[in-house]
Amino acid sequence: MKEITGGVCAAQGFRAAGIHVGVKTHNVNKKDLALIVSDVDCAAAAVFTTNVVKAAPIHVTKAHLTDGKARAVIANSGNANACAPQGEENAQRMCAAAAAAIGCKAEDVLVCSTGVIGQTIKINVIEEGVPKLYPLLERSEAASDAAAHAIMTTDTVKKEAAVETTVGGKTVRMGGIAKGSGMIHPNMGTMLCFLTTDCAISPEMIHEALLETAKVSFNRISVDGDTSTNDTCLVLANGLAGNAEITEKNDDYYAFLDALKTLCVKLARMMAKDGEGAKHLITCTVTGARDEAQAETIAKSVISSTLTKAAIFGCDANWGRVLCAMGYSGEQFDPEKVDVAFASSVGTISVCEKGRGLDFDEDLAKKILTEDEVTIAITMGEGSGSCTCWGCDITYDYIKINGDYRT
Repeated sequence: MKEITGGVCAAQGFRAAGIHVGVKTHNVNKKDLALIVSDVDCAAAAVFTTNVVKAAPIHVTKAHLTDGKARAVIANSGNANACAPQGEENAQRMCAAAAAAIGCKAEDVLVCSTGVIGQTIKINVIEEGVPKLYPLLERSEAASDAAAHAIMTTDTVKKEAAVETTVGGKTVRMGGIAKGSGMIHPNMGTMLCFLTTDCAISPEMIHEALLETAKVSFNRISVDGDTSTNDTCLVLANGLAGNAEITEKNDDYYAFLDALKTLCVKLARMMAKDGEGAKHLITCTVTGARDEAQAETIAKSVISSTLTKAAIFGCDANWGRVLCAMGYSGEQFDPEKVDVAFASSVGTISVCEKGRGLDFDEDLAKKILTEDEVTIAITMGEGSGSCTCWGCDITYDYIKINGDYRT
């Protein structure tokens, strides 16, 4: 397996485009409508937000996925189409507009939105924009880039990646674009992620692979503890790589799963690193836990801790914040077996051993924590379970960004 370029257009038979149509009115230079189309029908699957309040596009996309098939994805930024008048009707109209341009059934189009909640979406500008968007579809890095920018809200950088692997003796490619910067919390956040692959795999197996992948990638990141109404991760597989269709959990399935996990972890890390106002990507590794479930719960608690995030922002090696977050995670463990260290590209420094503070070089610790990617390494002495989760620090800019998000 290797990383490649091309993003959502890396796989055979997928084209994309993104333009400004007017959903966003404050800046005509910001793209706000994306379209991704496969040349042929795809096996498709999705995972959605755990929030009880779900945006209209989620209900429509769920209905369109009942047969496990899809041909295209249309998505806008600038308006979430959540808790809004005529929400589902407008989501259906987005699908119909895309289908008319592509020449497929509206039920074969999946739809997503992201942006402000509670406001009626400008469906007319989308319907007028699709005929302008469709001719721009192409299979290129530039096309994937345009689509990636069209789904961004408060993101400061695009999220895009692709990998290549071998499945059943055939070269298989998969790529993706994603958005997510705020309202990110374990078990999906304000994220949209669109994944494409030319692997031949059944709808049942691609759904299973996506569920397994989401658990170890998008469900292990946190920015601010909020889970949105619109979170969606979609995967489309068109089979053009020519491998024998994967219909069971065999060696081909696990080769596909390994590549999908690699791709999604990369995209998840990008989201955590680009948290609203963030200066640091925080990686929390927990080893020596009783089992993976305990390790995951504790790692999630640490990356979600506001006080830990604030300490990392201040480059303060306040390991007490870490133990505190572990302690209220809901997991039972022996604090007197816990070791904590901080690490970055500069080096590693142990700050706690067997639940007690160590004398350590504060200057070195600050130097380590000044780097933009920091690891909190926890060893528990309970067993062989391990887990890695990702988060970011919290800064003054987070408040500035969200204080007037709607207005």
